[in-house]
Amino acid sequence: MAAVSLRLGDLVWGKLGRYPPWPGKIVNPPKDLKKPRGKKCFFVKFFGTEDHAWIKVEQLKPYHPHKEEMIKINKGKRFQQAVDAVEEFLRKTKGKDQASSHNSTEEKNRRNSSEERGKQSAGEEKCKASLSEGKVKKGTGEGKKRVSSVSSERGSKSPLKRAQDQSPRKRGRPPKDEKDLTIPESSTVKRVMTGTVAGFKWPPSVSEPVKDSDPHFHHFLLSQTEKPAVCYQAITKKLKVCEEETGSTSIQAADSTAVNGSITPTDKKIGFLGLGLMGSGIVSNLLKMGHTVTVWNRTAEKCDLFIQEGARLGRTPAEVVSTCDITFACVSDPKAAKDLVLGPSGVLQGIRPGKCYVDMSTVDADTVTELAQVIVSRGGRFLEAPVSGNQQLSNDGMLVILAAGDRGLYEDCSSCFQAMGKTSFFLGEVGNAAKMMLIVNMVQGSFMATIAEGLTLAQVTGQSQQTLLDILNQGQLASIFLDQKCQNILQGNFKPDFYLKYIQKDLRLAIALGDSVNHPTPMAAAANEVYKRAKALDQSDNDMSAVYRAYIH
Repeated sequence: MAAVSLRLGDLVWGKLGRYPPWPGKIVNPPKDLKKPRGKKCFFVKFFGTEDHAWIKVEQLKPYHPHKEEMIKINKGKRFQQAVDAVEEFLRKTKGKDQASSHNSTEEKNRRNSSEERGKQSAGEEKCKASLSEGKVKKGTGEGKKRVSSVSSERGSKSPLKRAQDQSPRKRGRPPKDEKDLTIPESSTVKRVMTGTVAGFKWPPSVSEPVKDSDPHFHHFLLSQTEKPAVCYQAITKKLKVCEEETGSTSIQAADSTAVNGSITPTDKKIGFLGLGLMGSGIVSNLLKMGHTVTVWNRTAEKCDLFIQEGARLGRTPAEVVSTCDITFACVSDPKAAKDLVLGPSGVLQGIRPGKCYVDMSTVDADTVTELAQVIVSRGGRFLEAPVSGNQQLSNDGMLVILAAGDRGLYEDCSSCFQAMGKTSFFLGEVGNAAKMMLIVNMVQGSFMATIAEGLTLAQVTGQSQQTLLDILNQGQLASIFLDQKCQNILQGNFKPDFYLKYIQKDLRLAIALGDSVNHPTPMAAAANEVYKRAKALDQSDNDMSAVYRAYIH
């Protein structure tokens, strides 16, 4: 098969890591993003996601010739949404081309019409002058003299000169009494001003690296509803730090629609310990955005994929911490978090003054406070940063990060947090993020148990579970979480996106948090019992939606 020539702006199918071929578009890369050495590659922005990456030419196929083939082998909902996004882009592009052609034809017709009117006007003026001269000849001598004088004066000036005399505007600076004069708008200006705001494109600035006006790629731009004085920001994502009345701080992309746009990675060496469901997606996004990452996992085989993607391998947690500036960790529970830091060849052995440790595990406040104390006692810097999300959101770089501890370290982690998440919050002193994370997961776990309870009640009362889902999706409870978890149950697919055993652990810790301050948590307690029942039915390593099985057994 002959090689297909690709160029900037082409729609393509691209193979990204372990994912199936995905529709995308070849675009200009960010100015600060270096092209990989070696084989020829293009920078591709993928539709229906916030992903973009350098893709080798041999992993790219033209979109249209391979469309039917790709649709046959990929049936997922997200994939179909991506294809729909491509088709919408093509429709809009075709519409713009037709509108541009139509406008050009209209403009040409207007010019021709204007010229014709000019000729007609000149002819009429000439005709009037001739008639006037005829009438003068028939009048008396005095009349002849008076009209002749007027006619002579009129005839001495060209049509252009007469038009200038009749016009209230003259060359040069307008007189003071003309300040409020209204100038008629041209048809072009009218079309621009009456169009939608979204259709308006600010003049490009010098720093604009991408000239693509495709709405699916607008994550490189500031919101177009801002005042015209605001020009494009550089492609590098800037941080916006918002102090809230609560005293917390959030960091997010300057364009709230631009999650994971283009990021300038920190020049600090990053370490990452723990490559589970969440950690794997986080590391993948850190590498994708250009960070230098050293990885370690208790099961070493999990590191292989990331080594192939450019990560370095650390033999022990202590080695990773000692060779990196900032080390992140994401493990399963309080015991695993303590063992990682305090165990043989653990994190603590690699801590020296200035070394930074960020624990992203969901644990209780007492555990994270203890870890902070031992890290700081060795001269290290500590930040807790548990994440809200699941495997899919981790892969997509759409996590929400809740951080507390060393504020300076939080800011040093900004490019990492942008790579892995859509928003991060700084919540103050160590322990606050752990408490907030447990509360968030308590609400989520209780909601999941309620969904399962509703679906089983529908079933035993002879109601359609699918109809129940359709009704919920049209109401105030509609959400991606609701739809995905219900689909899991209806399809009997409990492949883990968030382990059931971990949500039960979080419910248990949240109930203990309530006990510590004498606050009742009866809903969480009830949900916890249902998850415990599901664990007894061997559902621990399935998705949290498998709590449904606790109701049908």
